[in-house]
Amino acid sequence: MHIPFLTSDLHRELDLRLEKVRKEMLSDNLDAIIIASSANMLYMSGCIFRGYVYVTHDRAPLFFLIPPSYADNTDYCIPIRKPEQIAGRLEEDGYGLPRRLGVEFSDMLYSDVERLKKCFSNSEIADASMPLRRARMTKTPYEVEKMREDGAHQAAAYSRVHHCYREGMTDLEFQIEIERVLRLEGCLGILRTAGSRMELNLGSVICGDNADNPSPYDFSMGGEGADPSLPVGADGMTMKPGTTVMVDMNGGFNGYQTDMTRCWSIGEVSELAVRAHDCSCRILHRLEEIGRAGLPVSDMYVAAVEMARAENLHEYFMGHAHKAGFIGHGVGIELNEMPVVMERNHEPLQAGMTIALEPKFVIPHVGAVGIENTYLVTETGLENLTPFPEPLTEI
Repeated sequence: MHIPFLTSDLHRELDLRLEKVRKEMLSDNLDAIIIASSANMLYMSGCIFRGYVYVTHDRAPLFFLIPPSYADNTDYCIPIRKPEQIAGRLEEDGYGLPRRLGVEFSDMLYSDVERLKKCFSNSEIADASMPLRRARMTKTPYEVEKMREDGAHQAAAYSRVHHCYREGMTDLEFQIEIERVLRLEGCLGILRTAGSRMELNLGSVICGDNADNPSPYDFSMGGEGADPSLPVGADGMTMKPGTTVMVDMNGGFNGYQTDMTRCWSIGEVSELAVRAHDCSCRILHRLEEIGRAGLPVSDMYVAAVEMARAENLHEYFMGHAHKAGFIGHGVGIELNEMPVVMERNHEPLQAGMTIALEPKFVIPHVGAVGIENTYLVTETGLENLTPFPEPLTEI
């Protein structure tokens, strides 16, 4: 497997990312970080390979490659057979061994962490997961452009969703048709998430009362799923008139992803459902008005809850039988990045954050309504990266 390291267009970009990681390393008093997870490896190298990335404060990053991965660049790409060889190669190349080494506790198997501890037995081992997540929380201009591309592709696919529907089909059949459209649009077919407790296929299609079924996963909406082995999303029910269908499908086309939700009705639905959907749109528009760098994240959550309550819709807000405790989240390489938009998160928004905001409602016997967009936080407001028509329309 040939690794195209450090192509010319990525040189400056990876330098910017390195600066951000080093700043977070300094904040956590880390002398070095060793990276093995796919998301952080992609962030630091521009690709995914078998091996490790080693980052220090004052030397160029080293890429330790395990076969079948290899690269033509021999300056910073070091072939190894196993991680036990890393410490010796560092000393050979004059890097020395770190006093305090960061390892991805949250993103690696326990056995792999313990193995690295033995490899660096004279170093203090600390968690590097949070510093890396903080570094990735704000995006570079290059990353933002990647996400603009994702949003454009996702919108193009969503524009063809209504052609996927046939009367009498199940929600699973509908989702499969949407998946086909996404793949033909260029979707890579992977929905990368942080942590070990989040699983999903190409996204979520939830119809009717299935929206009231909770899921063990930490998504805003649940759904029973098609099988107990993946209890989330479409469950195989026939799509019926008088209900809604919520489409929250994959927006990953280039290593990054956007998150967008839209809803359609099957025939006419209740006035309550229409009113709740319109409220969701108004909430997002209000958040677009107040959201800017410096605003406490919690202020967006509070504003959304207050608007839902003012319209006597709080009972249905962010779920009915089970309620999600957030209305949004960071998104980028992974679907569930920082920050989480919830009441107890008082950290300020920062320019360059990309966040998905999803004020949704679940109406019993009708289904889920509401929309979700991905936004870029700027000094003056929120820029929508997923512009697409918002009204609840018949499919």
